[in-house]
Amino acid sequence: MRCEICGETINGEPLRTKIDGSVMVVCEKCSKFGKIQKAPPVPKTFAKNGQKDKNQNQYKPRPMYSIDEPTDDLVEDFNTLVREKREKMGLSREQLGAKINEKASVVSRIESGKMTPDTKLAQKLEKTLKIKLLEEVGGFNLEEFKSSRSGGSTLGDIVKIKRR
Repeated sequence: MRCEICGETINGEPLRTKIDGSVMVVCEKCSKFGKIQKAPPVPKTFAKNGQKDKNQNQYKPRPMYSIDEPTDDLVEDFNTLVREKREKMGLSREQLGAKINEKASVVSRIESGKMTPDTKLAQKLEKTLKIKLLEEVGGFNLEEFKSSRSGGSTLGDIVKIKRR
C-alpha cells in the first residue's frame, strides 16, 4: 500500500489521518501533518453463539402500497371550474386569494392551468367555492379483474388515462 501524501510504500500498519478535513491513508512520516483517526467501528451483526443480536432490527418486508398514498385525485378541468365559479360568485382573484389565504397570483396561475393545486389548496378552494375538485381514487381489485377477462390483460386495461 502507498501513502496518499508522499507516494512511498507503507511499511507496517497504515495510519488513517485527517488532514485539512480529509481522511487519508498515510505513512508514519506524513501522519504528523494531521490528526490520527481511530479505525471505524465494525458493526456487530451476530452474537458469539452465531445467533442474531436481540437489539438488531429484524427485516420486515415493505408493503406493496404506501400508507400515505393519495386517495384523492384532482379533476381534469379544475382550472375552468375554479374560474367559472369565482366569476359566478362575483369575486375578484384578489378577493378569492384573501379568502383562502393565498396570493392573487396563485389563483391566477391555477385558473390558467400553469399551476396544479396540492390537496390542501384544492380543499380550501372546494370549501370556499362550494365545488368538487377532488375525486376519490377507487381501489383496484386485481384478482376480480383477472377473473372477468378471458384473454390477457394489457396495461391500458388497468391504468386510468388522464387527458389534458
